Amino acid sequence: RNQLQRRWQCGGDTNLLRGLLNTFRTNGTCCHVSGKKWVKPSGFDTGLKTYNSLTKQKEPLVLAREGVATWYSCGPTVYDHAHLGHACSYVRFDILQRILSSFFGVTIVHAMVITDIDDKIIRRSWEENVSPAVIARMYEDEFKKDMLSLKVIPPAVYLRVTENVHHIVLFIDRIIRNGHAYATKEGDVYFDIQSIGDRYGRFAGAVDKRDQRDFALWKQSKPQEPFWESPWGRGRPGWHIECSTVASCVFGSQLDIHSGGIDLAFPHHENEVAQSEAYHQCDQWANYFLHSGHLHLKGSAEKMSKSLKNYITIKDFLESYSADEFRMFCLLTKYRSAIDYSDSSMSEARSSLGTISTFIHDAQAYMKGQLQCSAVQEDLLWERFAETKSAVLKALSDDFDTPRAVSALMNLVYHGNCQLHPVSMVTVSPDGGVRSPAVFGAIITYIREVLEVFGIDPLVVTPSMFPLQEADVLSGSGSLQAVVEQLTHFRSEVRAFALTRQDDSTTGSSKKPGLYPDRIPLLKACDSLRNDLAPLGVLIKDRGATSTWEIKAETVDDGS
Repeated sequence: RNQLQRRWQCGGDTNLLRGLLNTFRTNGTCCHVSGKKWVKPSGFDTGLKTYNSLTKQKEPLVLAREGVATWYSCGPTVYDHAHLGHACSYVRFDILQRILSSFFGVTIVHAMVITDIDDKIIRRSWEENVSPAVIARMYEDEFKKDMLSLKVIPPAVYLRVTENVHHIVLFIDRIIRNGHAYATKEGDVYFDIQSIGDRYGRFAGAVDKRDQRDFALWKQSKPQEPFWESPWGRGRPGWHIECSTVASCVFGSQLDIHSGGIDLAFPHHENEVAQSEAYHQCDQWANYFLHSGHLHLKGSAEKMSKSLKNYITIKDFLESYSADEFRMFCLLTKYRSAIDYSDSSMSEARSSLGTISTFIHDAQAYMKGQLQCSAVQEDLLWERFAETKSAVLKALSDDFDTPRAVSALMNLVYHGNCQLHPVSMVTVSPDGGVRSPAVFGAIITYIREVLEVFGIDPLVVTPSMFPLQEADVLSGSGSLQAVVEQLTHFRSEVRAFALTRQDDSTTGSSKKPGLYPDRIPLLKACDSLRNDLAPLGVLIKDRGATSTWEIKAETVDDGS
């Protein structure tokens, strides 16, 4: 084989030599039985199925090592602000990783590459009259801050392309020596598509190059461009080779999961597969490719992107909505599906979170004895609770079906609310009646646990949802909740005093005793205080003679 490769590089009957080399590859120790055949990995079965873009169907997720998943994802090209289209993909895959970790006991070893040298970065540096390195570091730092603000768990390691060029040069050199790439006299290096036969085209069918499909591994530098030394002259890496090299440096010749937006499937991921399998001389480099759907502005067929200038930056978005609301927005659609962004879709996400939060507050009030209810159908709730746990696990085992899992949670909330029927204090028996706090405790604990897996805290107060004055209070000493607690307690005592009914002996009437007339203004004042606080986001609910409260994360209408 080595002699054939040397003859090929020196010239000769290209077609004959290529055919002989392919024969060696087919019949050698690294057998390419079928160019597009996917082989189910051997190893640890996680118990869930996921849609694999390599086979275009759901496959059992089997990991090479028990309880550990190696996961590589394409990071950003850092030349501008990150937008909601990026956020959607990264948040969705963050949710998938959290599910895999918490529900299926898998430790995720996640690596991500930062593309910090690229045509777009170079152009931006010329426009700003600064070095490409300055542009790249500035937007890389901003990207990382945006991800933290969206509660995306950072990968185990970030790797920059510019810090791995020496590895990329060696990677390209080995692909050439394996007979799958060639250098041109101008100093470019191209991957030779024909050298791998029908193995190219897993995600799609369909100059001085041997084949128009051949793609660049190394690009000669142009005037005023950054460059690195290589055996082929000064230049810089092609886009696709960086991911193959970095992923191989971290994970070697075997990768469990590779993720990215659906727009990266072809040609980027297609070329990654070709390069990596040509380098490692293996049949199947990455076992699973997971792709997320595009984010669209509602009413637009185009994806959100910088090139179309139809994007919303993450920073601007977080001035109107919270990270939890964006996560719920993502959860309500399957990660593989396209998703429409609009005020109405965000309102749906906010409403879902509000419904859950209100139920948790009401259930906690019931557990404290602050909410008096008619007899609870406890057995029914325990049954619904067990059904929900089973339904959620079943949904998440089926390609991370978060919309179905959230629907099961909302159904449990509905049944819980059906049992929380407030009754007047005068209708409650002296001993308080039979209570069922345990089942509500189990339900709200489970709901919070599941939402925390998704990266959501349903009880968190979000400062960004309040106008400036309230935000200042919330971001300061954090004493607002204590103030509301004391205020509500004082109001409850005044209200209980105002609700005290006259004794029969004082009225001399056979009618049901009424309120003391001189205390009615106190009752009205309590109602006025409750109504005045509601627009400010403090909701007080009267439960007979007692009251509960919650802080609602909604923007105040200032009339502007």
